[in-house]
Amino acid sequence: MISMSATHGAHDHVHSDEGHHTNEQRGASHQQLHGGDGHGHAHADGLLGRLRHALTPHSHDAADSVDSALESSARGIRAVKISLVGLGVTAVLQLGIVAISGSVALLADTIHNFSDALTAVPLWIAFVLGRRPPNRRYTYGYGRAEDLAGLFVIAMIALSAVMAGYEAITRLLRPAPVDNLGWVAAAGLVGFLGNEAVALFRIREGRAIGSAALVADGYHARTDGLTSLAVLVGAAGVAMGWTWADPVIGLVITAAILTVLRTAGRDVFARLMDAVDPHLTEHAERALVSTPGVAAVRELRLRWIGHRLHAEATVELETATAIDNAALIEDASQRVRSAVNGLTAVTLASVPAVPAATGDAPGATPGPSIIG
Repeated sequence: MISMSATHGAHDHVHSDEGHHTNEQRGASHQQLHGGDGHGHAHADGLLGRLRHALTPHSHDAADSVDSALESSARGIRAVKISLVGLGVTAVLQLGIVAISGSVALLADTIHNFSDALTAVPLWIAFVLGRRPPNRRYTYGYGRAEDLAGLFVIAMIALSAVMAGYEAITRLLRPAPVDNLGWVAAAGLVGFLGNEAVALFRIREGRAIGSAALVADGYHARTDGLTSLAVLVGAAGVAMGWTWADPVIGLVITAAILTVLRTAGRDVFARLMDAVDPHLTEHAERALVSTPGVAAVRELRLRWIGHRLHAEATVELETATAIDNAALIEDASQRVRSAVNGLTAVTLASVPAVPAATGDAPGATPGPSIIG
């Protein structure tokens, strides 16, 4: 839907274009978020191919009328559900090992993994809230709930680092024998593989839809995988007679979790501060100034609200009639969409172009500024 309105008393137009992408635009956005790798839509043969096809959101209709923002929210919810199933299967396998070995320590670690899996629930709720339409109080909608859920995930990663560091230091100061080494190693291997698979899936899906919170939750699953890896490597070291291996490996894993925390925290807090990739701003600016009839760009702002990217700009137009201005605004909006893949909303305001000042003539106006 394209809507345009003129402000009375001036050649000032506002153009708002909400989230209607063609399949080509969605495909280009998907390619950009994956570092430029092509993403064809050929369907793989066999059971695995059919399963992947069933779980991957896509469209065969070039005139698909489903709003891309709602589609990406549904994809985020689907990613949370699938990853919860993956973590559930991992925990059940670990429970089986606990039942066979009778290890109380392994039982505690398995319960910890179950509780960590539930941290995805706030993100699930945030995706559901984000689908609600804007209202008079929340005029931008509820997309920020996703970023708030990201803060919760960051807190859980920080807690994991504190717990891992505390346990490692405690074992280093007060060494304790490790029993059932074989079962401990088996549980560690299952935990690492399961959590890392979920981490890769969440990070991939989060980057595909532009969700910093889902990516952070993927990093959270990775911290759990690193903890399980520490159990595995520590058990191997103890089996070789290195009693110090378990706590030392725990400290190394703690350092690795802190690195993950830094990466995830940087992304989430950048979203809360309305930071965007400067290249996106440059692409949008070039698209606007390259539009015939656009004399200059006064203001340009991009912001993420959850996993939805919005653009707002004020441009100077050379034309004088409202009809010509409306056509130019529409053209400029489409150019921005083509240049910046994944835009959910584009809002453009226009003002008459300011005549170039010569010499020291009175009323000279400074050049336009770009705010990105």
